[in-house]
Amino acid sequence: MTTAPVKPPELRDFYENPAVPVASGTPRSRRQARMLADALGPATPPGTILDIGCGDGTAAATAAPFLPGHRIVGIDWSQDALRRARTRIPYAVRGELTGGGLPLRTGSADAVLFSEVIEHLVDPDAALDEIRRVLRPGGHLMLSTPNLAAWYNRALLLAGVQPVFSEVSLRAIHGRPGREVVGHLRLYTARALREFVTASGFEVVRLAGAPFHGVPRPLRPLDRLACARPSLASILLLHARRT
Repeated sequence: MTTAPVKPPELRDFYENPAVPVASGTPRSRRQARMLADALGPATPPGTILDIGCGDGTAAATAAPFLPGHRIVGIDWSQDALRRARTRIPYAVRGELTGGGLPLRTGSADAVLFSEVIEHLVDPDAALDEIRRVLRPGGHLMLSTPNLAAWYNRALLLAGVQPVFSEVSLRAIHGRPGREVVGHLRLYTARALREFVTASGFEVVRLAGAPFHGVPRPLRPLDRLACARPSLASILLLHARRT
């Protein structure tokens, strides 16, 4: 008697696993929120801000005090993440960037927070197309993603070590520092990110850097200093507007 082969887990199953981290560092969230607050100005009239890929809602909750008067709506495809997000933010709904698209009208959003999401996507081109659709003309995109060319990754590559943030398996970490598998599929340098976002119909306003919460404590002062040069920073923070 033969048994049917076990179907390997899909990427969707990976992200529905409660053990997979769905939050990123608070320093990055605060810097991103300040950038968006500067871009939006006073809430007259109040704007609608989408946190796409909101995870457990930590980033949106961190941003809320910097954006008084604006309505922040969290969106994620993971039901487990949404359950946690609803304990932190008033609005959290299920939606996907691909397939049927987001459950929103064209041009209905003033800004989109896209925090630590693009590196997880199979089709980032379609994702930015959908974000562009839901943003009003001139609407703001605040995107953050790990930097492939972070200062320590340059040293690691010279030593023949797999860069931090990159992953070769969904089951375990191989060939690089760290223990957490988070499902990174794509990584960007500052130049590549700028060119990609521009090609997707956005005007890049500013590119900044942010520290990474996973850097060992003795190296954190150096990581903060690297933020002055976005091309060397751990995290890339990009502000763009829909053209």
